[in-house]
Amino acid sequence: MQETLDLDLWLDQSLMQRQNQLKADFLELFEQLGNSVTNQELTQYFPNSKGKKISKGNQLQGLPYFVLDLIRDFELDSGCNIRFVSWFGHGLFCCVFFGKNLNHSNQTFLNLGFKLGNTAAPWDLPAQIEWLEKTESIPSPDQRAKLWIKKILLPADKMQGLQLLEAEMNKILQVKLI
Repeated sequence: MQETLDLDLWLDQSLMQRQNQLKADFLELFEQLGNSVTNQELTQYFPNSKGKKISKGNQLQGLPYFVLDLIRDFELDSGCNIRFVSWFGHGLFCCVFFGKNLNHSNQTFLNLGFKLGNTAAPWDLPAQIEWLEKTESIPSPDQRAKLWIKKILLPADKMQGLQLLEAEMNKILQVKLI
């Protein structure tokens, strides 16, 4: 623990207002992205879809985050989930999970700029980022469950950001399960 209180930070209203505005902007962005796809479209991609959900928190390694989950079937054998994560201080990520009984083209995700994550901790974003920084993303033929991760460079313009995320989501929804 520090010896002194950072009273300048504590009294800096503009800093807190900027952060709160940015949180509101990301919440709105994820709401718009989630609303751009219907639950019916999600069930066409994956029949067991449970729809969409936005989650938020302030303590992912001490930093705020927002999560938009699409499909929301977290079953390790047969599930599927598309997750967009805005993690303050780290960036924006898209994660796509396929349970071990689902087959798809690895090459499609590699071509889309995704890297293969660590399926031992599919929902632990800090562990995934650490994994990606240490390893190459070349899928092994015997690995069944897959977590694909991509860092997205988001433009400052809100409409361009929404269009970029919608395009990413639509590319994923075009992937055919084998």
